[in-house]
Amino acid sequence: MPNTEIIPITKDQVHPTAEKMKSEGHALVMIHAYLEKDGTPVVTYDYDFGPTIKECEVKGEHELPTISDIFSTAAQWPEREIMELMDITFDGVDTSQRLFMPNNLLEGQGQILVTPLDELNKKNKPDEN
Repeated sequence: MPNTEIIPITKDQVHPTAEKMKSEGHALVMIHAYLEKDGTPVVTYDYDFGPTIKECEVKGEHELPTISDIFSTAAQWPEREIMELMDITFDGVDTSQRLFMPNNLLEGQGQILVTPLDELNKKNKPDEN
């Protein structure tokens, strides 16, 4: 299992960091997102450094720039997945179609992970309310 080094970065550093990683030959391994216990969103960009994964971590942002123009599908799919599941958007990502969530599931952006089940049920079964 690789070692992980966490590097805090800001929203404004996301794109330049991705450009630097690509130019140095480091692969984008994955983009992850989660909410801390207090609801703070965290997005991590994992880059391959041989036996180490450098995890560039952005906290507290609901809007981030896409890096799909740098890492193509390796970034676009996880960005779109995160957008469907959480209240996080990546500026510049094509959202004309959903990856796997039905279009009528929720209004606007994803948020399924942070939406109470009873609220999801009400939105999906308006006739029963």
